[in-house]
This record gives sequence, C-alpha cells and structure tokens, in this order.
Amino acid sequence: MTRPKEPALTRRELGQMVPLAGLPFLAAASSPRPSGDRRIVDPVGESVRHPDRPAQDRARDADRRPDRILDFFDVKPGMHVADFMAGDGFYTELLSRVVGPEGVVYCQNTKIPLGVFAEEPLTERLARKGLENVVRLDREFDDVGIPVGLDAALLIRFYHDFGWQEVDREGFNWLVFHLVKPGGVFGVVDHVAQEGAGMSVGQTLHRVEPLLVRREIEAAGFRLEAESHVLARSTDTHDWNIFRNGAEDRDRTDRFAYLFRRPND
Repeated sequence: MTRPKEPALTRRELGQMVPLAGLPFLAAASSPRPSGDRRIVDPVGESVRHPDRPAQDRARDADRRPDRILDFFDVKPGMHVADFMAGDGFYTELLSRVVGPEGVVYCQNTKIPLGVFAEEPLTERLARKGLENVVRLDREFDDVGIPVGLDAALLIRFYHDFGWQEVDREGFNWLVFHLVKPGGVFGVVDHVAQEGAGMSVGQTLHRVEPLLVRREIEAAGFRLEAESHVLARSTDTHDWNIFRNGAEDRDRTDRFAYLFRRPND
C-alpha cells in the first residue's frame, strides 16, 4: 500500500548514515574522551534493559522494539508524557524510567481495556517500586484528568479500536492537541490494514488504514513530521486477525509509527 512520503528513518538511523571515515574532521571529533566519571547516557536503553522489567515484557522486545519506538518519539528525562489507552502498562513502565524522577507519566485507560484485560496486570505493575512518577487515571476521555502542557502523548496500538468502541475520534484528537504543548509530540503506532479499509476492520482484524489515521489527526491541527518503518513487515498481507494462533503473531504484523507535532503557536 502507499505510505506518506515523509522521512522513514529515526534520528538514530540518520546519524548512523554519516560516513565518518570519509569525514576526517568528524572522525577526530568522535575520538574517545579522556577517562573519568563521564559515560554515555542512554535513558531509553537503560529503561528497556532495567532488571526489574517483567520477563513477559522482555520476551516481546525483539518484535515490539520499544527502544527504537521511544527513541523515534524522542522521549527524554524530565518530560511529562501521557500514555493513552495504556492497557497493562507495558509502555507506561518504560516511560516512567525514561522520564525519571523529574518527569511524570499519565497512565490512562477507559473502562473497556480495564474490564477486559488490563485491571489486574496494571495494578500489579504499578504497585512495584520505582514507578512513583506514574499517575494512574482510570477515566473516560470526557473527564481524562490530564493537565495541559504535555511534552508528548502516545497512543500505542489502540487507534483501531476507536471505531467499534464508538469513541469520538475527532473529539479525542482535539483533546490531545490541546493537552500537548506547542512543539510537543503525538506518537501513534498501530497495525496496518489494507488500503481502503479505513476503520472497518478494527474489531474483526484489529487493524486500521494508516492514511485514515493521518488524515484524522492532521485535521485536529497536528503535522506529520516523520514516519518510522522499524516495525514494518513486508510479508504481512494485512488481511488476518492479529490474535490468530493464540495471539502468537500479534507482535509480528506490519505496523506504522507516526510522529505528529503540534505547531508552535
């Protein structure tokens, strides 16, 4: 299917394209620094590698690639971030450790994911030490309880459900636009549906057409800044339910990752 012609590489990938051997002045600048207490700070990588992460989360990392996704969305220490429809908190925990004690993560769910699969695992996750910067919000979108001025908002693999759950998508996108500060990020990841499918297979296949997502979010005022293909799967035919085979293939779909930005006022 046709994808928007925006940059497909993450910031990290773009940096890796520089041929240092052919640029002596860059090679010299990248030479090792004197030994001492300095070290490379990689909050995203350290969060993914944190020893307290559950084994079942780690088992999904190879296919979900959360380090690449959070790097692409440029999540940093000190940020205030909303994890919309956070489910069992897979990304909430990672975000918590990336933003650190100076940051805040708003972990939001409506009653449907909580009642279907998320209540017990999310409660267990957030009861562990080290996640004190997480604010749990079990609320609907009309009373979401998140203060304005967010640095970033994420919606991971849930936009496709908004159709059959009868969520006011125009209202939701407007809400996110006004919660995120000017220059802030709205990051969206979801499973690719076939061209022309729109929102029609959200309940049956748990997929959504990327072009529909882009149009609806841009209509709220966001601008699509970049797209990452780090979760792309060229072998995915886009016509099967992601929970087939006992959900064994749910992390092996073709997924799009869009980075939208609210323009500076």
